[in-house]
Amino acid sequence: MEAGGISFSVRSGSVPAKPLQAEYVSGNYFTMLGLGAYAGRPLRDDDDKPGADPAVVLSYQAWQTDFAANPDIVGSTIYVETHPFTVAGVAPPGFFGDRLIPFPPDLWMPLASEPLIEGANSSLRQKDTSWLYALGRVRPGTNRAALQAKLSAALRQWLNTRPAYTEQGRAALISRQHVVLAPAGVGIQRMQQHAQTGTGLRMLMLLSSVVLLTACANIANLLLARGAARRGDVAMRVALGAGRGRIMRQILTESLLLSLIGGTAGVMVAYAGSHMILALAFPLSRNMPIHAGPSLPVLGFALTVSLLTGVVFGAAPAWMSSRAQPAEAMRGTTLSTRDRSSLPQQGLIILQVAMSVVLLAGALLMGRSLYNLEHQDLGISTANRFVVQFDPRGAGYTLDRLPALYRRIEDRFSTLPFMADMSLARYIPLGGGEWGACVIAQGHPAPGPNDKCFADWDRVSTGFLNSIGVPVVRGRGFTAQDTASSPPVALVNQAFARRFFPGQDPIGLRFGTDSPQYSSAFEIVGVFPDFKMTDPRKEAGPLFLRPLTQQFTGFKDPDLDAGEKKFMYMRSMIFNFARPQQDAEALIRKTLAEIDPNLTVFRFFSYDSAVGWNFSQDRLMGRLTAVFGILSLALASIGLYGVTSYLVARRSGEIGIRMALGATRSRVVSMVLRTALLQVLMGLALGIPAALLAGRLMSRLLYQVNEFDPLALLGATIVLGICAAVAGFIPARRAASINPMRALRSE
Repeated sequence: MEAGGISFSVRSGSVPAKPLQAEYVSGNYFTMLGLGAYAGRPLRDDDDKPGADPAVVLSYQAWQTDFAANPDIVGSTIYVETHPFTVAGVAPPGFFGDRLIPFPPDLWMPLASEPLIEGANSSLRQKDTSWLYALGRVRPGTNRAALQAKLSAALRQWLNTRPAYTEQGRAALISRQHVVLAPAGVGIQRMQQHAQTGTGLRMLMLLSSVVLLTACANIANLLLARGAARRGDVAMRVALGAGRGRIMRQILTESLLLSLIGGTAGVMVAYAGSHMILALAFPLSRNMPIHAGPSLPVLGFALTVSLLTGVVFGAAPAWMSSRAQPAEAMRGTTLSTRDRSSLPQQGLIILQVAMSVVLLAGALLMGRSLYNLEHQDLGISTANRFVVQFDPRGAGYTLDRLPALYRRIEDRFSTLPFMADMSLARYIPLGGGEWGACVIAQGHPAPGPNDKCFADWDRVSTGFLNSIGVPVVRGRGFTAQDTASSPPVALVNQAFARRFFPGQDPIGLRFGTDSPQYSSAFEIVGVFPDFKMTDPRKEAGPLFLRPLTQQFTGFKDPDLDAGEKKFMYMRSMIFNFARPQQDAEALIRKTLAEIDPNLTVFRFFSYDSAVGWNFSQDRLMGRLTAVFGILSLALASIGLYGVTSYLVARRSGEIGIRMALGATRSRVVSMVLRTALLQVLMGLALGIPAALLAGRLMSRLLYQVNEFDPLALLGATIVLGICAAVAGFIPARRAASINPMRALRSE
């Protein structure tokens, strides 16, 4: 069992505290994964028992970077959130945990130590809190379906014992619950099934395959052209007694060498490119959770593809060349004005054009989608705003000391030059965190299992809405009069009012969370416009805000009371400057250190960059699609240029005769261009339907863009047409400059 994604303040010796990522794991975590330790020992079952001495295992990367690879760290004491832990060992190099996440763990702690860190707010003591992630190792030969059924039955049996899952008609849903065992070797199933992630990965595989086919078509064209050009040489060899098998072996050997050289170069480019892709995929990661070095399966795949490419696309040219007749060597090979050997090459060009249309249209769709995402109205203002994530608990602040700390922070920062607004919040809009609850309006019964009662909520300071540029459109905002002793109040957004109080004025109405007995807990004093809190792709949902000065003490359920206390600890500060500040980070860090030097700053960033993190995957997909599209366009253009140049060279005698009989240069140019553009048109006829199908497959990745967007198809057609015209015009112009007498003498 494990639960990750927690930032803790960690101090070692006299070194100032620093923020590190931690995971709670069961004592058998490393044993179950079959891992030992680089230094010291891994966690054991004895470490995960109540009353055991707190122990921790460091990641190899954290040991190297944050603890200076100190060999004496094993057995020493470090302080996690001011609590002493003994360093049991250092994890092996290259182990980043069991999941692929942007911030891999820097340390692993036993589950039994969670109450020590969290105190009365411990999730381990809350029976109905879902926060653990289950891992397991199945014995060899076990029937997975039978085990899955057994685990599902045990899950349903346990759910039936918990009132939280049986009340308000929820018991009827228990029979649908089941356990799915997914092989760890294929990655996290939830990530694969996620609409955006899974579709994105499949689309990248498809795009890579299309580019591979385009490159293979170019190789085939190259080999066909080379084979046609060497027809006379091969015919002479046959006339002199060379066997056809030997000729085919020679041509196939050349093809395989070209493919292997290309495959080797491709692996080198892929190695460098993978670092770029990982940097785009994990822009904020301190320790990259993936090694970009090529593995043996990757090298084997590249070798196999290279060999298959050489054999498959070299076999046809080799066979065609081996069929050359010795008589051709005697009479010459350029006398014919109709060269049927160019038909396969032209067919491959048509295929390349079709695939280029698909990739270009996909790149334009992704580009428009990314533009719409980044330039949508999120409902908040981010200009000249900065965010600091900090940890009051890690500095030793208890619940009773928090109000005084928050007042000092607000008073001190409000006096800074050009500070327009400053606020504290548990979570910031589009900052990567969220929390929610089931809302119950006063006088309403408990919602049923199919009722939509969920709403996000946040605890914030008085100036929160001003700091993100959101006005109050009805009622009032939080004021200094909303104190711990005054009646609990809340602000709600317009979506909240529409969902829970349709057709009513929400000001003065009451609601609560989780149970009808708390339905009168909070009074609505103001309404603010909708803004996107968690997912920029979705419409803004119901959201309510509560002041950080008020703690609801009426919860009778200890789990709810523990969660209420836990949410009194703020994590973020938002600073809104009246004008751009170049030294904002140094100024804010200095001021915070003056308030309390023990407060650890986890991260400092501009609000613009925080919002931009939400588009990292879309940006990565857009850039990769654009690269694939440009690469395919370049390959198709080069292929078209090569085939057109080859045809011009083969038909030089014919062109010379035409010009000798009075054909003008412009007519020769149009004749050559007509042949090239005909191939492009045929490619478009195949590519446009394929692009429409690809757009349908990409629909889950698109935002406010029609999967059958005519602008994308038109743009792809125009770009491809321009490149094709340039690629065809160069050899056409060369054909128009042929000297008729020289062409005739060469025959």
